[in-house]
Amino acid sequence: MSAYENEYQKAIHQPAEFWLEQAQNIDWFEMPTVGLGEDDHGIERWFPNGKLNTCWLALDYHCEQGRGEHAALIYDSPVTMSQKTYTYIELRDEVAKVAGMLAELGVTKGDRVVIYMPMIPEAVMAMLACARLGAIHSVVFGGFAPNELSVRIEDAEPSVIITASCGIEVNKTLAYKPLVDKAVMDSRWKPKHVLVLQRPQCTAELNLERDVDWHQAMSRAEPHDCVPVLATDPLYILYTSGTTGKPKGVVRDNGGHAVAMKYSMLTIYNMPQNGVFWAASDVGWVVGHSYIVYAPLIHGCTTLLFEGKPVKTPDPGAFWRVCQDYQVDVLFSAPTAFRAIKKEDPNGDYLKQYDLSHLKAIFMAGERLDPPTLQWVTEHTQKPVIDHWWQTETGWAISANPIGLEVMPVKAGSSTKPVPGYQIDILTESGDVAQPGQQGFVAIKRPLPPSCLPTVWRNHDRFQSGYLGQFPGYYVSGDGGYMDEEGYLFIMGRIDDVINVAGHRLSTGEMEEVVGAHPAVAECAVIGIHDELKGQLPIGLVVLKDGVDVESGALESELIGKVRDEIGAVACFKHALVVERLPKTRSGKILRRVIRQIADGEEYVVPSTIDDPTSLVEIEKALHLS
Repeated sequence: MSAYENEYQKAIHQPAEFWLEQAQNIDWFEMPTVGLGEDDHGIERWFPNGKLNTCWLALDYHCEQGRGEHAALIYDSPVTMSQKTYTYIELRDEVAKVAGMLAELGVTKGDRVVIYMPMIPEAVMAMLACARLGAIHSVVFGGFAPNELSVRIEDAEPSVIITASCGIEVNKTLAYKPLVDKAVMDSRWKPKHVLVLQRPQCTAELNLERDVDWHQAMSRAEPHDCVPVLATDPLYILYTSGTTGKPKGVVRDNGGHAVAMKYSMLTIYNMPQNGVFWAASDVGWVVGHSYIVYAPLIHGCTTLLFEGKPVKTPDPGAFWRVCQDYQVDVLFSAPTAFRAIKKEDPNGDYLKQYDLSHLKAIFMAGERLDPPTLQWVTEHTQKPVIDHWWQTETGWAISANPIGLEVMPVKAGSSTKPVPGYQIDILTESGDVAQPGQQGFVAIKRPLPPSCLPTVWRNHDRFQSGYLGQFPGYYVSGDGGYMDEEGYLFIMGRIDDVINVAGHRLSTGEMEEVVGAHPAVAECAVIGIHDELKGQLPIGLVVLKDGVDVESGALESELIGKVRDEIGAVACFKHALVVERLPKTRSGKILRRVIRQIADGEEYVVPSTIDDPTSLVEIEKALHLS
């Protein structure tokens, strides 16, 4: 068997033994002797008799091993024109004081702390300080609307909220404190304290009875030691969008998460311990939790914290500049970031200005990696571009090209094969395992591997019904796709993105692949709209590359012809509209469901995660004119 196949089979057939072996790679206070147990609900729990502390693994352990002078965190902020590097010792000492500051405010093991901060070192310190105390952090993306923050405060019931006076966007400063004040005012749950980091770009007015100045409190804080916790104790709650409108609080445990993070850095990313890892994301998202903060630091390498954007801070060469300046080994971001770069720099002229010789691989996740983007990045960087698929709920990759075990051939449109520990089946609506090439529900057979959510915070029924109820013995991902004859997984989008045209089930992701391959198209979305005769019909929305001059009618005809040639007349693809931009979440996911609702004339709610609400107005106008 190949190295991958050997590892995969062992993880599937002997999961408890396999993961106990992986658990040897982290430093426990009490080494677990039980690999896999069950809780009172019959949910698998990893290493139930082990004790550890995640902050110890991320910081103190490396200092104890004589690596304290190694760079732990590099902060690069083009929006404030500042950079700073923290060694492991420096970061440990700062985090220990932040933990002491929180302890002074009454935070103890099991308490919740909501963190609402921009991409600054103190956000990372706050997360690690909570882990140090055994407190449970819940990071909310800085700048979220007060109503959305309020909902999360009510659900998590934090004793303390940590915020900054402001965040800094490309060309504006956003005051955070008024948003926090309104959220607290609207919430039925009132935190005891709001801890505020004052930034010089915009200072906040403090409520003397409740608010605490970060710098003043830090000046008198005493360092706090790491508090031992059970492997099954929660590390954090991260809220993800729910179909009911109420966000789901994904719970992540300490032990399984730490083991999976360490394993992934070696197996998936092949990351050297003395290297530099850059996840160009935000700590408000799961990628930021796993691969800005926890995995790189647990592994002992250097992690990068970037307060900027792929374009306009100051130009589409921002990513390449950072890779050159800090000799980044592995870059990880969402496909939408690279599509934004491609749109503004279609010929890669900015990229040519930088030395990327140190960069070993580029990973993408967060949404489907469309083949045109894969081709563009591969061609212009001459680096391996690796798609991998995972979810907030899992915390790490479900399928990937595991380059730490072996490098597999890349297939455009595929996230390669299941990562060891994940047994993926494609299920039909009746629950049968689909044939190769047959599309269906992408499901993971239980037991789920370490790091995957054991429940939804304070709503286990929602966990059971939303993830485990549809097919007994399986976790249902909510995504649709297929596996080919060689076991490669192709994710075609959310189950909602499969449309029914005159009885034919068709993937809009497949159509997007065809439309996005046109040389004039920077990015696109294909949605299904209601049709009295055929049930649904597809319509394409396309964004052009900068500098492209093409007549919209001629482009539409070309795209209709391409879809007909590559998918067939059965697709009934007859409309492609040019728009300035697509409505997206801040993490780059296109809001296809909302676009569908607009197209069908339904009422819709503007999602809290939207990057720019005015983009919906443009979509309404384009669809109305069509």
